[in-house]
Amino acid sequence: MTTPGTGTEHAPAVLGPARRGGLPRAALKSLADWLLTARAIPFALAAVTVLVFLPVLRNGFVDWDDYVNLVGNPHYRGLGWSQIRWMFGSTLMGHYIPITWLTFGLDYTLWGMTPGGYHLTNAVIHGANAALFYLIAVRLLAKAMSLTGPALRAGAAMAALFFALHPLRVESVAWATERRDVLSGLFFLLTVLVYLKAAENEGASRRRLLGASLACFALALLSKSITMTLPLVLLLLDIYPLGRLRLRWASWRDAAARPVLMEKLPYLALGLAGAITSLWAVASNNYLTSVGQYGWLSRLAMAAYSVRFYVEKTLLPLALSPLYELPIVVNPLAPRFLVSGAVVVAISAAVLALRRRWPAGLAVWAYYGIVLGPVSGIVHSGLQLAHDRYSYLSCLGWALLVGAAAGSVAGAVATDALRPSLRRAVAVAAALWIVTLGALTVHQLEIWRDTDSLWRYAVEADPECSVCQNNVGSALLGVGLTSLAKERFDLALALRPEFLFAHSGLGMAYLQMGDHETARDHLRIAIGRHPNDPAILTNMAIVLLSQKRHSEAMPYLARATKIDPNSLTALTTLGIVLIETGQPAQGLIHLLRALEIRPDDAVLRFNLARAYLALGDSAAALRERAAVEKLDPRLARALDPAFFSVW
Repeated sequence: MTTPGTGTEHAPAVLGPARRGGLPRAALKSLADWLLTARAIPFALAAVTVLVFLPVLRNGFVDWDDYVNLVGNPHYRGLGWSQIRWMFGSTLMGHYIPITWLTFGLDYTLWGMTPGGYHLTNAVIHGANAALFYLIAVRLLAKAMSLTGPALRAGAAMAALFFALHPLRVESVAWATERRDVLSGLFFLLTVLVYLKAAENEGASRRRLLGASLACFALALLSKSITMTLPLVLLLLDIYPLGRLRLRWASWRDAAARPVLMEKLPYLALGLAGAITSLWAVASNNYLTSVGQYGWLSRLAMAAYSVRFYVEKTLLPLALSPLYELPIVVNPLAPRFLVSGAVVVAISAAVLALRRRWPAGLAVWAYYGIVLGPVSGIVHSGLQLAHDRYSYLSCLGWALLVGAAAGSVAGAVATDALRPSLRRAVAVAAALWIVTLGALTVHQLEIWRDTDSLWRYAVEADPECSVCQNNVGSALLGVGLTSLAKERFDLALALRPEFLFAHSGLGMAYLQMGDHETARDHLRIAIGRHPNDPAILTNMAIVLLSQKRHSEAMPYLARATKIDPNSLTALTTLGIVLIETGQPAQGLIHLLRALEIRPDDAVLRFNLARAYLALGDSAAALRERAAVEKLDPRLARALDPAFFSVW
């Protein structure tokens, strides 16, 4: 029996008695039929999605917000009162995401600091989103088209696979920090699904479902505020395909429309609260881009580019990058912005002209613009012109169009409207398409494997990205390839002369080359532009310490640790300075604070052993040496002369 409007069927109650050689043919057919129902398909879609994303378990944390949010942040680690209080009070990196932090806290209790556990959680949530989107697609396609039964399920399944396996999803899933994307997506989809169920009910049942939908919306906003436009999405669904409202504004004053509009008021209140909270979180970290830097015409050009960009990348997902850098000057008449504006106007005009014959086109285009609006560039922060992750929710409409096309073909197959040879060709083409998307996704997962591979690929995708070049330089510097690193820093400055942060990397490169004065000159330039950046301040201190200028280095370190009490490098360096200047007790305080942040750091434990030796605590020093031995045996052996001198 099929539940009206959902395509949900009950599983066979009895499979029949077993026969020699296996189950009877009728029982096997009954089981196969049930596996193709809406009851089983969501689980299969979730399983396929997680399976495709399983290679992400090999990935580590990347130096692209992961180090700030997770590796160097002790506050979220656990689910105690102190951690929860921090989660609900933090706007770290311009985001208010307490529900996302709760899931990170749970991850820490389960996996510690093992990256694979965090990636597994992301993949599982994304798999759940594939299942939820299937259930939504079943309802929307049933309302919008004359699809039923297997054709409806085939269309909804294709929509879900296109969404879940598209390589544009990789940034949201493979980047541990972007838990907020998949988690807010989970609650966004739950909000819509429960709302659609409420539209099918009346009375008390409807009110309860609307309350549950509101609760899901609140959780979505507390996971990531990008979901703030959801009230407008629900209004759009009421117009098409639900038909509860008419497109004409005058009809909204009718008595029949009033209850539909009134029920949106709580959603609207939550959405406005989410928008205000988001603006406060970004502004409190001084991340907002000023209108003086990019005026309104420039922002309109940026928005038009964003709208075209995600359509293009959905159709041709190649050369994906963690950063599509915002140019120094946005000229609305430049070809890429002018073409983008023309494309947006042309598509808008086309769907408006076809609104009576093809209302789905206008609905999908309107949905795309609504959801993309908050991150389109009108309100801007950061160095990006676009990000792959912004497609996670905004491109769901394109997946529905794919599902509608697939459902129509499946319906034609079911009614024998297609020749057998054409059926096979269509089936093979659809399978190859999905497999190709999955293969591109697996390839993209490998790009996010570690910091080095991420930024090396980024500069291949866009050699003119100055931030990407700078980050490659930092990775090269970290493994001692100083001359190659210097080339990257120089290139970053050549591409974007006002990107003075690159002077910090150049300063450290010159330090490794033994040119202390030039190193200090570059760091002075960097500090002049970024006087409150803990990393730059610490780098200046390191340069001064290399010249034994301890008294000059101390103020930089004190300032760095005051600005960021969780700066591992600043805390460790300050502890070392205090030990070397005959203040091991004070140095130990800073080193122990650093240990809370990174207990698996060999250099840190090496210096803890030195501090304990200076304080005469041989037992504690031996304990730290044993810890260093496990992490870096060669470094542990460097401690032995110090032990012999004490004994």
